[in-house]
Amino acid sequence: MQIIFSFLTGGLICVLGQLLIDKTKLTPARILTLFVVAGVVLGALGLYQPLLDFAGEGAAVPISGFGCLMAEGMKDALREDGFLGIFTGALKSAAGGIGAAIVLSLFAGLIGKSKAKD
Repeated sequence: MQIIFSFLTGGLICVLGQLLIDKTKLTPARILTLFVVAGVVLGALGLYQPLLDFAGEGAAVPISGFGCLMAEGMKDALREDGFLGIFTGALKSAAGGIGAAIVLSLFAGLIGKSKAKD
């Protein structure tokens, strides 16, 4: 049942993003930013955790889950390091994902063939 909940929740988050693309004049970059900020705000308020408990990776994998991860890291670092944790916690908690994205993008760039836009 967890797999179904995960699939449906991740799908609904993606549907929401697609509806924002289709029905608004928001650019994809603004929608991406909106999802990250929503994840940070919901994570900071403790409202994203119940969704993570319910849907597992279906809520953690979309970009809103990245925002929640940053908020959790910031809260932990704030407790441990004080005010300085506001600046270091988000990146410290998300460093693995950011590092993987950079390295995998490098490999994709080396392997892939670039084409000019027409």
